[in-house]
Amino acid sequence: MTQIRSVVLGCGSYLPEQVVTNAQLAARIDTSDEWIVQRTGIRERHIAAEGEFTSHLAIKAAQAALSDAGMDAQSIDLIVLATSTPDNTFPATAVAVQHGLGINHGAAFDLQAVCSGFVFALATADNFLRTGAFKRALVIGAETFSRILDWNDRGTCVLFGDGAGAVVLEAQEQPGNAATDRGIVTTHLRSDGRHKAKLFVDGGPSSTQTVGHLRMEGREVFKHAVGMITDVIVDAFEATGLNAESIDWFVPHQANKRIIDASAHKLHIAPEKVVLTVDRHGNTSAASIPLALAVARKDGRIKKGDLILLEAMGGGFTWGSALLRW
Repeated sequence: MTQIRSVVLGCGSYLPEQVVTNAQLAARIDTSDEWIVQRTGIRERHIAAEGEFTSHLAIKAAQAALSDAGMDAQSIDLIVLATSTPDNTFPATAVAVQHGLGINHGAAFDLQAVCSGFVFALATADNFLRTGAFKRALVIGAETFSRILDWNDRGTCVLFGDGAGAVVLEAQEQPGNAATDRGIVTTHLRSDGRHKAKLFVDGGPSSTQTVGHLRMEGREVFKHAVGMITDVIVDAFEATGLNAESIDWFVPHQANKRIIDASAHKLHIAPEKVVLTVDRHGNTSAASIPLALAVARKDGRIKKGDLILLEAMGGGFTWGSALLRW
């Protein structure tokens, strides 16, 4: 029985030119390179330039993904942009991306699930493609988290960076075998609003009429992360009959190396299968997974036919997983 699946045709990314190292942060606030690396694995992050918006990063990542796919922007009829740092309250930043790519047909909208945003956006686009509503989609994660950080709070400002990543998806007919089909095999999404106070931004149009700053209870987030992440990955394995040994590459949300290592260990995923970019990018929220995919694709690790496991957890809490065959 054949089945329509959303197949990845191309992947691309963009990072702002400015790099801020741990040493540079240590010159401004009470921290050190050793302290940051030991607790997070982060060594540097990219910061958007003045006048460089989330839409600018997203457009460049989308162009790179289209180039990788060998496709023209006019073939895209759906854009789903995951971001917590839009250019404006409205319209959706995805519409600015659509315009920037010269597209004036189809649909474009933003999706907000914080660090889980790319997985949520991937699942959303996948459902639209499988129903036949659209044929080809750009799924983008783009953030300028530097704009919502309190640069005097050493517990948060050292963690985040800016960037964007994108994939091109196409609806294709596949044989219907989860073990061999190309494309997105399964996605699992969860959220639990009881945990809002552990990771949130203390502003918004309705509540304070300001943008606000990111606030986080780091220990609480860490405590919940591993359990929540492994929960939705077990769901993915149960839904497909696949397991940790089936995975070629584990591409997690790049928030903290200790969380990534603990999750991989709990799931019995070999360390050599884990794609890590948190040391170079920091936590880029919804952009982190597609940025990591682009790195592993460019350096030759991810190849056609490889089974990729994605996972993320973000403020809300939100969390999710996706299994796809490249």
